[in-house]
Amino acid sequence: MKKTKIKAAVATLVATAMLALSACGSGASAVKPDDVNPKGEVKAREISWLLSRPADGGVIQAVKQISGEYAKKHPGFSLKFITTPDRPAYVQKLETLAAANKLPELFDIDATPFAQKLAKRGTMLNVEAMLKDMGLYKDFRQSALDYQRFDDGSLYMVPFESQVEVFFYNKALFSKAGVEVPKTLDDFPALCTALKQSGTTPIAMNGKDMWPLERFMSYYPFRQTGNDYIKKLKRGQAKLSDETGRKAVQWMADLGSSGCFQEGFSSTEYADAQALFTSGKAAIYGTGSWDLSALATDKLNAQMRKQIDYFKLPVTKDAVTQEDEYVAPSGIGMAVNTKGYDPVVRDFLKFLLQQYPKAYGATGQVTPTTGNGMAVPSNATPLYQQVAKESDNVGKVTNMPWDTQLDSTSNTRLQQELVLLVQGDETPESFIKTMDGVIAENGPKAFK
Repeated sequence: MKKTKIKAAVATLVATAMLALSACGSGASAVKPDDVNPKGEVKAREISWLLSRPADGGVIQAVKQISGEYAKKHPGFSLKFITTPDRPAYVQKLETLAAANKLPELFDIDATPFAQKLAKRGTMLNVEAMLKDMGLYKDFRQSALDYQRFDDGSLYMVPFESQVEVFFYNKALFSKAGVEVPKTLDDFPALCTALKQSGTTPIAMNGKDMWPLERFMSYYPFRQTGNDYIKKLKRGQAKLSDETGRKAVQWMADLGSSGCFQEGFSSTEYADAQALFTSGKAAIYGTGSWDLSALATDKLNAQMRKQIDYFKLPVTKDAVTQEDEYVAPSGIGMAVNTKGYDPVVRDFLKFLLQQYPKAYGATGQVTPTTGNGMAVPSNATPLYQQVAKESDNVGKVTNMPWDTQLDSTSNTRLQQELVLLVQGDETPESFIKTMDGVIAENGPKAFK
């Protein structure tokens, strides 16, 4: 009954959004993906952005400020935000609107197989060509752009963030357990055992959102092959039964049997996982630089602030990626619809992207561009700037999260099966057999 109500609510939400966007989609003409500088007069009008971001987050704050400034110079212009923070509901809305050819001028999307299909269909503007035409391409961090690229290197999404994912840890709890920062991924099981024996939860896990646990699944293959393995796996050209896959699956099973995560981790929400760490009950918290305001400012009590440090993703034996190569996401990207892309959309986007680094940096976040420093909050600890500066030192290869790489069916099933594997409710062999079957059935056709 509950699922039926949720589906009905989402359907109503999508229908409402389609009506709201019908005016935008019905009369607008489309340009070719590479026609990034359409000729004509800049005529102010309302344009829309379908997005899935926190309403009080730095991105929306900055864009609202800049769009307001643009509207003052161009009477009649406005940017309408159509927000759905809940990601699963957003994805369903996005796919429904795309199928009906009702997507607005701007819309959020990851570099997923679905996004690649939209690009092939000609729905999305060539962002690399657009940025180069505007003279802005060279200003962006390579890691921020690379996170938005498809496997062939093409770029169809604009990055608005620049983050690094690290492991924050409690030095006092490490000392109590007599352990040190792990040098390799293989050190994690023993580390967890020692921490648990000392009376500490080893790793605070936000299991309800599912992707954080899936992130762990990506670590071993990334260290062993870079992104080569996931590129083949998602197409059914590699299997979890291969050596690389087996090592990753066994490592995840070992994390579970070593008690690395708190009891009931699969139902633990983001805020509760963070609180488990900041209250001193968990020794490690894997998250991104987006959490610095909670971990490296005076919002945290003085005693805890002194104990928090961080380490980056450990390597493995015979790793092909380096210590400075790990997960460095630039968030969900913004695509530009070829339908409705006209001189005013281009003019606004150029103005937005020119002004964005300063406005976004003022919120205390690292910008997706270089040479535009963020404003360090007055209540920040030294750790804040130390972690933020890691964005300037990210290596050539960054770990592409599996939740943006796999087709939606395989990804959902993988997230579900990982919980069973880590909880010990499924053996590695059963996990491998199940997931190889699911990916073989769904992966190849997602990339046709």
